[in-house]
Amino acid sequence: MIKNKFIWMLGLTLAITSCDVNNELPEIEAEVEAEETVALNAGSADFSNYIAVGASFTAGFTDGALFIAGQEDSFPNTLATKFAMIGGGDFNQPLMNDNIGGLLYGGTQIQEPRFYFDGAGPARLPATPTTETTTPVTGTINNYGIPGAKSFHLVTPGLGSIPGVLAETANPYFARFASSDATTVLTDAVAQSPTFFTLSEVGGNDVLGYALDGGAGEDQTGNFDAATYGSEDITDPLVFASAFGAMVDALTANGAKGVVSNVPYITSLANFTTVPYNPVPLDADTAALVNAGFAEYNAGLQLALSFGMIDAAEVAERTVVFVEGDNAVTIQDEYLTDLSALGLPSYRQATADDLLVLAGSAFIGTEVNNNATLLNGVTVPLSDEWVLTPEEQEAIKTATDAYNTTIANIAASNSNIVMVDLNSVLTEAATTGVAFDGYNLTTGLVTGGLISLDGVHLTARGYALMANKILEEIDTEFGSNFAEATDGLAKADDFPTNYSPTLQ
Repeated sequence: MIKNKFIWMLGLTLAITSCDVNNELPEIEAEVEAEETVALNAGSADFSNYIAVGASFTAGFTDGALFIAGQEDSFPNTLATKFAMIGGGDFNQPLMNDNIGGLLYGGTQIQEPRFYFDGAGPARLPATPTTETTTPVTGTINNYGIPGAKSFHLVTPGLGSIPGVLAETANPYFARFASSDATTVLTDAVAQSPTFFTLSEVGGNDVLGYALDGGAGEDQTGNFDAATYGSEDITDPLVFASAFGAMVDALTANGAKGVVSNVPYITSLANFTTVPYNPVPLDADTAALVNAGFAEYNAGLQLALSFGMIDAAEVAERTVVFVEGDNAVTIQDEYLTDLSALGLPSYRQATADDLLVLAGSAFIGTEVNNNATLLNGVTVPLSDEWVLTPEEQEAIKTATDAYNTTIANIAASNSNIVMVDLNSVLTEAATTGVAFDGYNLTTGLVTGGLISLDGVHLTARGYALMANKILEEIDTEFGSNFAEATDGLAKADDFPTNYSPTLQ
């Protein structure tokens, strides 16, 4: 059977001595040069009440879930420990109940546990979540990082409605600590009267859902009614600008200073760069068998050419041919010329310009309806949700660039804020790697050190690096000296890149 001709897996390679002492001789003490300490100063910033606002990065989401250890290693919590050295107050987070991750609603699981590394790749922790969405977190909150929140969600009433969670009109993480069902994230954050704030990675989720779904959503550019958007849609840049501007205005209204960040090019993340476009190894006999199945389709392309419906270049692009050795997956591509009048689907084989989502690693090569001749990505082309085509990647980049222009312009026009360029940091990590205390962090899955096991969010060490980048910008804009002061920056070795599965 074809099924048994190949297997594709996501592989990851991963004296003290003693001597006799002559006690009659005087002891000679070595001179130890005292380490010079550099006192930390806050410059013009007031860190006495720090509030963090944002999405999953701000929350400390990592390895596909939110859990206590990840929250404690979040970049806002790391910043707060540094701010505490110069007058910063308590930093309270809406901690989960466990290190399993995942959520319950009325006892029913609605979010999955975290990933761990099982020796071959990411695997879900075989444990049951204990954090109940309907049980409110009480007390003062300083971290308003809401996993999954898009820009406009942060200013939309009802995002914290517990009844709205099941209706998918509310966010289960915010529902745990929202001050009321009708409040907004921004309202609750501003009510804490921050003296300093971070507003980070806002805009990331505005394109991430689209990307994770392989571009199957809609690009809503030109549609200003966010209430009509689906969860996998790209947010219109003007809708983003309105939400982001409102947040900055509200957070700085009483003179608070803060840091904003721009949006990275998310297609550089491991979720979109780990699965190769050509993961199908075949022998000559199997390749010939698969080619026979596409012979009629390929012949139809020649007919379309003779009718002038497509040109020779598109014929070459769409022709499906498997060979002995590694082969590209077959995909459906809605951007190809519609040949349905001839009964021809829009099939082609992937190229290096296509990006396959990480979830595809467990899907490619699986059988359809237990039929060993119908294999996903081989004899059955992958549907849109598994692949980001170049056109879909361009839509993501165009929106991201528009968001980043808004963020940069607002930062440049407001002396109370400074922007940290996370986009450049991720780009560096995806190309040469970024240095951090002797480590070279890259975006590679598992071994890169920067990106966690979900392929999107950072590791604890990655969040520590992010905290340091923020502290360096605070130095530049507000005259502090975190980068030079003793213990002013986070240390890489204090933060893990993987959490043990025994941590629960």
